[in-house]
Amino acid sequence: MNIPLVFWLVPFASVCALAMAWYFFKYMMKEDEGTDRMKEIAGYVRIGAMAYLRQQYKVVTLIFIILCLVFAFMSYVLHVQNPWVPFAFLTGGIFSGLCGFFGMKTATYASARTANAVSKSLDRGLKIAFRSGAVMGLVVVGLGLLDIAVWFVLLSAFYEGENTALVTITTTMLTFGMGASTQALFARVGGGIYTKAADVGADLVGKVEANIPEDDPRNPATIADNVGDNVGDVAGMGADLYESYCGSILSTAALGATAFALNGDMQLKAVIAPMLIAAVGIFLSLAGIFMVRTREGATMRDLLHSLSLGTNVSACLIAVATFVILYLLDIENWVGVSFSVISGLAAGVIIGAATEYYTSQSYKPTKSIAKSSETGSATVIIKGIGTGMISTMVPVVTISVAIIASYLCANGFDMSMSSESISKGLYGIGIAAVGMLSTLGITLATDAYGPIADNAGGNAEMSGLDPEVRKRTDALDALGNTTAATGKGFAIGSAALTALALLASYIEEIKINMSRAVAEGKTFIDNVGNTFNPDNAGLLDMIDFFQVNLMNPNVLVGVFVGAMAAFMFSGITMGAVGRAAGSMVEEVRRQFREIKGILDGKATPDYDRCIKISTRSALREMILPSLLAIVIPVVVGMVLGVAGVLGLLVGGMSTGFTLAVFMANSGGAWDNAKKMIEEGNFGGKGSLCHKAAIVGDTVGDPFKDTSGPSLNILIKLMSMVSIVMAGLTVAFI
Repeated sequence: MNIPLVFWLVPFASVCALAMAWYFFKYMMKEDEGTDRMKEIAGYVRIGAMAYLRQQYKVVTLIFIILCLVFAFMSYVLHVQNPWVPFAFLTGGIFSGLCGFFGMKTATYASARTANAVSKSLDRGLKIAFRSGAVMGLVVVGLGLLDIAVWFVLLSAFYEGENTALVTITTTMLTFGMGASTQALFARVGGGIYTKAADVGADLVGKVEANIPEDDPRNPATIADNVGDNVGDVAGMGADLYESYCGSILSTAALGATAFALNGDMQLKAVIAPMLIAAVGIFLSLAGIFMVRTREGATMRDLLHSLSLGTNVSACLIAVATFVILYLLDIENWVGVSFSVISGLAAGVIIGAATEYYTSQSYKPTKSIAKSSETGSATVIIKGIGTGMISTMVPVVTISVAIIASYLCANGFDMSMSSESISKGLYGIGIAAVGMLSTLGITLATDAYGPIADNAGGNAEMSGLDPEVRKRTDALDALGNTTAATGKGFAIGSAALTALALLASYIEEIKINMSRAVAEGKTFIDNVGNTFNPDNAGLLDMIDFFQVNLMNPNVLVGVFVGAMAAFMFSGITMGAVGRAAGSMVEEVRRQFREIKGILDGKATPDYDRCIKISTRSALREMILPSLLAIVIPVVVGMVLGVAGVLGLLVGGMSTGFTLAVFMANSGGAWDNAKKMIEEGNFGGKGSLCHKAAIVGDTVGDPFKDTSGPSLNILIKLMSMVSIVMAGLTVAFI
């Protein structure tokens, strides 16, 4: 296969991203870390975070070895899978883990430096925190595109000359998406349980019962809380967004190979188009990163404007660049496909704006939650849940419009519903997801910045810095809550688009495995008794063969199981946080009771014991919900067949998307309502309103940082597992 010269922009862009990530890391490391006390506290957090990550990676490595052996058995013994699958799966997991590691390493060095910089100027602190967050963003897009480029070149050389080469290559590459998804789910769930166990324990006992400030060094759980911000909101998030980014590009490439299978030259262009859009997005993200700055005394709106300027400029530039890229590629209907990309970009911007409205303390929803604290914690919880439920409307409508718009634009408004028309329309949906994540370099920077600002505030509090410093870090932290919620909105929205695109990839993988089975002598009989030839079947022929319609009970049962999976997964992870937090609460109470002089500041709490409780709880509790996402699609495929799996994926996608938006926005709104009170509203810190808001924030912690953000991984992992296990499903037909 002759790879076009323009393709090499993809690995070049990935190397540039990694080089700039290194530059920003060195830029941060040159800053002063502050006083000896600040360095000491940062050291505690750094050691605790790395210790947890080492333990987590040991557990995940064991699970990956087991899964690789299963895939090897399926590939080389049962011959129901491509022989490259075990290797691609492994590299996806390794690269996903590396993103989390590099992001967390940067964050643990950046927090004290941010606190020290804030003591001099708000703009300087913002730059350090944001550019440190940009390390995560650039590492994710850099490693993601590098992994994709290497596999594409390798497989292109291996399958050169085959008629179905690009279809085989792209469906094989989806396997490393499963590796990334698996690692991401363990990282998100484990990190989320860790951070929220510590956070809940620190808040309920320290702030509510002992009436001491947040991040007070007298609180035994405060170091574990700061460690948790890094392992959950940085390492977990990095692995999560790496998986989202790669998944959108890979699924679109696979759809391009299918949609243009009858036109070899156009097929190759459709495959590399999403890679090129992502590559250009890297350079435009860098331009946006350098635009982020603010002035001293900036308000919350000013800070939001600073970050919005960088992200919006990058989004506008990639919209223009998309037309140029697709025109130069001379892709069929390049104008329509370009508008599909723009529909994804527009959906991302709208979802971000809606998330900001429902979670920022500058707007009515969060203000009303803060006001509801005047009548107690119950009304805070009720108001927050109601706000989160209402907040799902805009993202759901936005994604729905984006799906229809991108579908119609890409297939030239062809309403014939032919296999070719549907395939091209689905390609448009996939490339809309690429558009939404094309500027992930800066979008993720705004997300990763949040935990750094939060840890900077904790360091300032524990180091006894001037109250004005804590006031500035709180402003950055409140901004971080909003940007984190916005980042989760992007991830969830892209997950819905990507999961929908993966449905077609699943059908294509089923077709490939059926063709392999036919070549080995197996015969497939359709519902009227005729022999079915998968080689000559289009998308609609495959759907008809498996009777994928609402009258098929297997489809309906699959939809119900998918919807149940989203709720069951959330319930298990919420319960895990509850159990881990309960252990933390008991430990903090024990230390206050048994270690004399803690509350007087005359004795040092046993921070290490609290860190160990969070670590043990997270490692133990993360396994069941993570394996759930792998087991359910396999069982459904073997029992209900292809029709049941498609129902499962639709049910999980629709329910999981809505539930994830609800949980993320409720949690973000509760957190910022608490911060609004801490700024002196409704009685300020220590008041009854403050304690009521803390209870609401505590309920929201696992909503927004454990269950909610993990759901978008669940949606895609179930799709990826279904694709990888398609050969096993075919064996049961």
